[in-house]
Amino acid sequence: MGKVAWGFTCSIDGFIAGPDHDMSWLSAAEPMAPGATERMAAEVGVIISGRDGYDAAKAQQDERDEVTSEAYGGAWSGTEFILTHRPHEIADDASIVAVNCTVVEAIRRAQEIAGDKDVQIISADIARQALEHDLIDELQVFVAPVFLGDGTRIFDVPGGRRYDWELVEIYEGAERSFGRTYRPKRVD
Repeated sequence: MGKVAWGFTCSIDGFIAGPDHDMSWLSAAEPMAPGATERMAAEVGVIISGRDGYDAAKAQQDERDEVTSEAYGGAWSGTEFILTHRPHEIADDASIVAVNCTVVEAIRRAQEIAGDKDVQIISADIARQALEHDLIDELQVFVAPVFLGDGTRIFDVPGGRRYDWELVEIYEGAERSFGRTYRPKRVD
């Protein structure tokens, strides 16, 4: 079975999306080495996204470029779960699987489909819920050299608990974008 990974590119000031889920700022990200994106995409079997991000991507589809219009800039193919309380509203979109269940159940179902590949969470809220259940095996972080000032924070849980991480890998070919992998640091 693959890992459950939370992966994102963020701004220097800690946002993974701008206001109204704007992703145009990703053009400020440092370019990856040739083949790096494709290698990362090949490890992912299932992506779990949230409904707000899905709705924003649909609304902005005419404005998004090749990097932001599809996962991994179009280098990925697999199953995408959209976790929503209103799956019937998007059931006709054959490009996704709309699910209405707990994050625990969504991850379990995604792992069954992914097999030996990873499950990638790309929603801050879903990742927060998965962390509450200790379901995140890996954190994949990239940083774009931009301040957004507003938008969707990486992790925003006033009064929440602390999570410690330990560095396990620096992505070859992504050093300029601070490409790092962390795993939960277990306190003994």
